[in-house]
Order: sequence, then structure tokens, then C-alpha cells
Amino acid sequence: MHLPKTVRIVEVGPRDGLQNEAQLIPADVKIELVHRLGSAGLKAIEATSFVSPRWVPQMADNTEVLRGIVRQPGVAYPVLTPNLKGFEAALAAGAQEIAVFGAASETFSQKNINCSIAESLERFRPVVEAAKRNGVKVRGYVSCVLGCPYEGDIQPGAVAEVAGTLYDMGCYEVSLGDTIGVGTPGRTKKMIEAVARRIPIKMMAGHFHDTYGLALTNIYASLETGVAVFDASVGGLGGCPYAAGASGNVATEDVVYMLDGLGIDSGVDLEALVDIAEWICTRLGRAPESKVARALLARRAAALAVA
Repeated sequence: MHLPKTVRIVEVGPRDGLQNEAQLIPADVKIELVHRLGSAGLKAIEATSFVSPRWVPQMADNTEVLRGIVRQPGVAYPVLTPNLKGFEAALAAGAQEIAVFGAASETFSQKNINCSIAESLERFRPVVEAAKRNGVKVRGYVSCVLGCPYEGDIQPGAVAEVAGTLYDMGCYEVSLGDTIGVGTPGRTKKMIEAVARRIPIKMMAGHFHDTYGLALTNIYASLETGVAVFDASVGGLGGCPYAAGASGNVATEDVVYMLDGLGIDSGVDLEALVDIAEWICTRLGRAPESKVARALLARRAAALAVA
């Protein structure tokens, strides 16, 4: 099977990556992060989320961040809006694209957003309808597509049902999330094949965590099925607070390095991306999780030492 010639990366670091950080990150740092990512060639950057600050204190500055971004031509800045109140706040702040989150696990849905899968989808319906009326694009997310911290393995059919409902509702794309990073290539392909019976492959995106070190392998397996959109987080920022030991999202620079090696165009400058990973992780007081960033930074340091 031929691999896609181009891949679109949706950068989720500023939202999904930073939302669980214990230390509050200043709004100007978040705005600068978004700007640097756009300058590195990323065309879709998840900027913030309009959720209750009681649940996600890190995103309490959502309006300041979204209004503070200097929008670059051709770059989308989606924001998460879990309900109509969040959508209205996002719209007032200038949002042009939003995202809604569902889950393929009943238990995860109950523990994460305090309602059943069916109830969550009904909550999203008026949000999507309001977005349509206002010319705002909607992206859908499905969590726990390959495993749940409470239920274990998730059946592909359950994923297909949620993804199909989001697509039918009006989501232009559905991101399939291996929230706790337990996926393997074979299971990833079976899940995608099941979802493809409900929505077109070109409307799917992959969202992989690297808990067991298989995120890139699962992305490659997804490429073999024809999926050509992937979520990633600069420096490997982020993780699932509901799953013990779950590491962050796959690092954007690791994905770009692999795509470059495959001759697949992502439009992203790898060296610039490594600089960004180093910069934001230094602000957080740690090294990047990304193996590529660590390797390239070490090589740079060695070259300077020799010089």
C-alpha cells in the first residue's frame, strides 16, 4: 500500500500538552508558544480550551490567550468547547474553529465528564448547531479508542459508533485518541478499519500517546491504512491524569523526523521545532520527552564543544 505523500499535523501542545501542568504558565508564554509553532510551519495549533477554571485551572486565561494570538496566514487555532457556555465564550473571544470531546468507554465518560456517552453526544449537538450558524468549524475527538484505564480493551465497534455520530453531527474531522497509549499496530489497524465503515478515512486523524513506546509504530500503521492527519505535542508535553504511568502525547518532532525519513511532507521545520521544545521545556524546568529533541540537542552541544 502506498503511504500518503503529505501529512497534516495538528499541534496540541499549548492545550492538551499544558493543561495538566501543576505550575500555572503565564498567558504570554502560551501566546509565544503558539506563535513559534506557527512560524515553524504548523498549520493547525490547538490554542486553549474554554472549560470551567474549577476543573482546569491552567486554561483559566483562555480568552486572554486566544485574543492575544497574532494570527498567521493559513494557520488554524482550534479551541476545546465541551458545552454551549464554553462555545459562547470561545466565539466571543474570536474562535474560528472548535473541538468537542467524546469517549468510546462508558466508564471513562462518566469519570471524565460525569455523563454517559449518549448524554455527552447530546450535549455536543447544540454546540455543533451553534457553530454551524456562526460559520465555525467543528472537529470531534474520541478518547480511549484502544483501551480504557477502567474497562481495559475497547471494542472497535464502540469507537466506530461514537466517531460516526460525531461525523453525522457535522464534525469535519474525527480524531481517534489512544488516551492511555496501550495500542499496538494490529489493533490500531482493526480499529481504523471499523471506523472506516462509518466515516471516510480522509475524515480521520490519529492521536497517540507513547506510554508503551509504540506511538510512532501506531502512526506508521495508520499511514498504511491511508490516515494522513495526526495530533502531536511539541516536546512530548501532556499525559492522561486518569491513567497511572501514562506518558504524554507523541512528540511532534519525533513524528516529523519519521515523516521526513519516509519522504512524507509535513511542512514543518524540524530544527525550529527542536528549538521550541527546548524553550518551552526549559520554562517548565525539565528536558523534552522527545528522543529526537534530546538527540539533536546533544549533537549540537557536542559540535559546540569541539568548536
